[in-house]
Amino acid sequence: MIRFLHHKTQWVFPILLWLPTAALAEVRVPGFFNHHMVLQRDMPVPVWGRADPGEMVKVSFAGQEHETRTGDDGTWMVKLNPLKASAEGRLLTAGETRIEDVVVGEVWICSGQSNMQFRVDKALNAEQEIAAADYPGIRQLNMNRTAAYLPNTDADGEWSVCSPGTAGKYTAVGYYFARKLYKELKIPIGLIDASWGGTGVEPWIPEAGYRMIPELNKQLEELEFGLPASPAGKEKWERYLDGIEQWLPGAGRQVARGKLPVNIPARPGRLPATHHGLTKIYNAVINPLIPYAIRGTIWYQGESSWGHGPHYFYLKQGLIEGWRARWNQPPASARTMPGRDFSFYTVQLANLHPYNQKPEGGDGYARIREAQRRCLELSNTGLAVTYDIGNPTDIHPKNKQDVGLRLALWALAKDYGKEVVYSGPLFERIEIKGNEAHIHFTCTGSGLMAGNKDGPGAAQAVQTKLEGFAVAGSDKKWHWAEAKITPDGKSLIVTSAQVSEPAAVRYAYRWNPFHSNLYNKEGLPAAPFRTDDW
Repeated sequence: MIRFLHHKTQWVFPILLWLPTAALAEVRVPGFFNHHMVLQRDMPVPVWGRADPGEMVKVSFAGQEHETRTGDDGTWMVKLNPLKASAEGRLLTAGETRIEDVVVGEVWICSGQSNMQFRVDKALNAEQEIAAADYPGIRQLNMNRTAAYLPNTDADGEWSVCSPGTAGKYTAVGYYFARKLYKELKIPIGLIDASWGGTGVEPWIPEAGYRMIPELNKQLEELEFGLPASPAGKEKWERYLDGIEQWLPGAGRQVARGKLPVNIPARPGRLPATHHGLTKIYNAVINPLIPYAIRGTIWYQGESSWGHGPHYFYLKQGLIEGWRARWNQPPASARTMPGRDFSFYTVQLANLHPYNQKPEGGDGYARIREAQRRCLELSNTGLAVTYDIGNPTDIHPKNKQDVGLRLALWALAKDYGKEVVYSGPLFERIEIKGNEAHIHFTCTGSGLMAGNKDGPGAAQAVQTKLEGFAVAGSDKKWHWAEAKITPDGKSLIVTSAQVSEPAAVRYAYRWNPFHSNLYNKEGLPAAPFRTDDW
């Protein structure tokens, strides 16, 4: 909080919540520290909370004991030494607070909008999947969905143990991601479900993220209009707090009579009163989690943001780099432990809406998918491509098994050192040779193929031509093209009888690229791409 406000906000904001203030007679931990929680292995583990100023706090877990003294502001923190993975449920104590059945493993945040919030009981084959969901090593923390104008330091949430009785309400993408990790690593997996349907990316970005990215200056100006970040802003806030002081006595009398106080002075700023305002979900849902030790984040969002097109890359950059800066975990060491650049894996949007027959494409999700692919330019990021498993008439495709699996492949390869093919082909470069455009890829695995995807699982090779490619010359007129796999299985040769001198190629660059069928032989789809910037 801005220092000049501290003398007033330390008592104003609790009263604004209409809760009685009282001395902190007990040692308290965050509201989401509760039974069945999962702690991150192999790195220092912060444990924190509040108590009376100057009070000694003792924390114990797994044979470790740590003591610290509460600061003048009533906060305290200790860090457990790095822990080994363990499925044994043990007791964590902080003062008189007892948290039972605490295990140690891998912790991942699952965030975004409705396709991340989408539950197992609504997903494909729900009845069979729930009946088989007997995985006590998988736990989920379900964060309460709330919003705040200013960063909160505490939030409520409840951990649960995965079983047929609980799995139906788990995030489906998160559950299938965790299930794959659990089977491969054989250690506990903790999911933090911090998702909210219908949200754009802006409410999830911290103030720090808006300040880090020059392309977000317009949003920063809007945000600063309601913050005490300038002389004018400070003056507005001083007037607001003076108004609150005058309002409080009457509000207190109303509460004493059992009535709600009315006519609270309006807070400075022009951000929406709903949860959709800049930073508002970050403030209430994500900020309270910091500095909980995590391995990384999986993110499924964009349906509410597709209109941003290329600009979405900068918003996403502000999100990723902003979260990392705020967490500020110790630097990673040879990718063997989490760090300040913790992993951030994105689900690229699935196919939707009727097929556009124009070869140039560019409609609907085309540009935001490109922005999502650009996020691979940021460190320790990944991309789960899903245009082959969507539903053209349903923005919430039910096949979440493949989404979770494809995210897990990135984690297994990048975070856990497993030798697996973690992605479908990713465009690397174009090379023009006469009337041929040679397209080179990374992540070709065992080689390229034309594939057919039918239900959960890897796509299967089919003897058919590759589809979804368009080519243009310097006249920028697009034509459907033929694509052939080179003998080494690593590249494509793209041609069109209507284009004698190709200049650019596009693949699956449209809202619904359902006919696009380039895969690697591991059955993972090629990411949509274009080689032009027209």
